[in-house]
Amino acid sequence: MADKDVVLGYATQDKSRGTGVYPIHLNLKRANRHGLIAGATGTGKTVTLQALAESFSQQGVPVFLADVKGDISGISQPGKSHPKINERLLALGQSLDQWRGCPTVFWDLYGKQGHPIRATISDMGPVLLSRLMGLNETQEGVLNIAFAVADDNGLLLLDLKDLRAMLQHVAATAAELGSLYGNVSSSSVGAIQRRLLVLERSGAKKFFGEPMLELDDLIQVDDSGAGFINVLVASKLVQEPAVYSTLLLWLMSELFENLPEVGDPEKPKLVVFFDEAHLMFKNTPQALIDKIEQVVRLIRSKGVGVYFITQSPGDIPDSVLAQLANRVQHALRAFTPKEQKAVRSAAQTFRSDKSFSVQNAISEMGVGEALISTLMANGAPSIVKRALVKPPLSRIGAAKKAEIHEILLQSPFAEKYDTMIDRESAFEKLAQRAAAAAKAATVKKPPRKRAHAAPKPRGRPRQSIAETFVKSVVRSLGGRTGRALVRGILGSLFKGR
Repeated sequence: MADKDVVLGYATQDKSRGTGVYPIHLNLKRANRHGLIAGATGTGKTVTLQALAESFSQQGVPVFLADVKGDISGISQPGKSHPKINERLLALGQSLDQWRGCPTVFWDLYGKQGHPIRATISDMGPVLLSRLMGLNETQEGVLNIAFAVADDNGLLLLDLKDLRAMLQHVAATAAELGSLYGNVSSSSVGAIQRRLLVLERSGAKKFFGEPMLELDDLIQVDDSGAGFINVLVASKLVQEPAVYSTLLLWLMSELFENLPEVGDPEKPKLVVFFDEAHLMFKNTPQALIDKIEQVVRLIRSKGVGVYFITQSPGDIPDSVLAQLANRVQHALRAFTPKEQKAVRSAAQTFRSDKSFSVQNAISEMGVGEALISTLMANGAPSIVKRALVKPPLSRIGAAKKAEIHEILLQSPFAEKYDTMIDRESAFEKLAQRAAAAAKAATVKKPPRKRAHAAPKPRGRPRQSIAETFVKSVVRSLGGRTGRALVRGILGSLFKGR
C-alpha cells in the first residue's frame, strides 16, 4: 500500500495523449476535501461508490457508507468473472484474476442484519430532534427547555421514555420553571408528545439508547492494514427518510465534535459516503443548512472526507456543493426543460476541456461512463475528463444471508452492541421522586383541636404542587412497572378524586 492515490477511472478522450486510456487519480492527501457522485438512476453511481470505497480500503482508509438499495453488501466478498466486467477490465488493461473482498462490518438500526447503531437523546440534541419530529419554532423552544432542565438537575436523557417523562415533568411544573427558563404551554408539550408517538412507530425507538456507537469502532484496519468498510444496512431505514437523514447528520456532527484536529494528513482518517443525499436537505431549515455547510467545511481538518451521492448536483445547496472538490458525474437525462437546465448547471461546475462538449457528454454518456474532476496538488480543480469507471474487484450485488451471518459471528463488536443496556436515567429518577413524594403525602399529621368545625369547602379541592408533580410523573411512566406503582403506592392517595 505504498501508493498515495486511488484510481477513480480511466480517461478515454484526450487529444494531447493520443489514443488509448490512462488512469485518473485521486490524491489521498486531497481526499478529505470531499466529493460528489451524481447521475440519473441506472447510470452506475452504485458501482462507482463501491469501487471508490474499495480503493480507499485497499489504501488503509476506513469507510462508512449507507446501503440504501441492499446491493453493496457484496463488497465483503470476492468478485468473479462476468463477460461485461471482463470486457471492461481488458479495455482498461487490467488483470482478470485479482478478485477480493474487503474487511466489512455491518450495522443496522433495527439490529436484524447488522450490529445495532444507537445514539442517546442527549447526544442527539434538541436541534436534530426537532428536525426529526418536524417541530415548529415554539415547540423547539419547549424541547430546549426540557433539555436545559434535565441538564441542570442531573437527569440523563438516554432514550425516548426519558424524554417523554421529562416533557411531562416540565409541563406539570411550568409555573415554577417559567421565570427561569421561559413559558411552557401544555399545547406545545402535547404536540411534541404526539410527534414522539409517531417517531416510535416509525422504528426510531430502536435508535435511541445505550450502548451508544463509539466513533473509534468505525476507524479500524485489519491485520493486513486494509481499512474496514462499515456498511449501514438502510434499505428499510430509507423508507423513513427523516430518521435516515437525521442519523447521517448526527454521525457527521459527532465526528466533527469529537475527533481531534489533524490538519491535512497523508490520507483520510475516515471517508463517509452519504447516499440519497438530497434527503439531508429536504425540508431542512436554513439555519440547519448553514450548520451543515460549516461542518462540511471544517470537518476536513479532522481527517474526514465526506462524499455525497445523489441524482443531480442541484440536490445539494450551493453553499455545501462548493465544498465538494472531487466530482464524478454520470449521465443525466434531459427530456424536460427542468432536466435540460439541470444538465447545463452540472456542466458549468467543471473546468471544461475544449476537446469535447461537457454539456453534450452529460446527456450522451452510457452506463459506467462518467466525467471526473479531482483536486490537484496546488488546490485547484483539474480539467474535467470523460472516463470509464473501473469495476470493483469485490462482488457487484448483494452478499448472501449466510455470508453476512458469518461476518456478524466473527465481528469483534457483537458482544459490545447487540444487547441494549437500560441504566438509571431521567425516567427512573423521576419515578423515584414520585414515589418519595407519594410516601411523604401519605404520612398522617396529628389532628389539631378546634373550637368550631369549619364548613367543608364546596367543589373539587385544588391540587398541591407535590400532587401535581407526582401525577405528572405517573402519567409519564409506561409499561407494567409504571402501572404497578400507581396501584400500589398512589392508589389510596387519589382515591375518590
